[in-house]
Amino acid sequence: MKRIFKIILVLPRRFFLCLIYFYQKTLSPDHGWFKFRHPRGYCRFYPTCSEYAYQVIKKRGIIVGIPKAMWRIAKCNPWGKGGVDLP
Repeated sequence: MKRIFKIILVLPRRFFLCLIYFYQKTLSPDHGWFKFRHPRGYCRFYPTCSEYAYQVIKKRGIIVGIPKAMWRIAKCNPWGKGGVDLP
């Protein structure tokens, strides 16, 4: 019973991690098909927003991870400083 409960809790996390991984390998300007257009990188933050979202959801779960990832994406604007922002 305990194992089934753990599997049910891990499934949404894995679903979001798979979505982020798919985005990184296809559409991301830093990781995907278009990375040749930005050889020095496109994102002003380290790690990139998608990598930050992947790390924070993997480390803290979707309840804490999704709002933190959305806040990070909201900070990524032309007036933001950027820099190192570890999860």
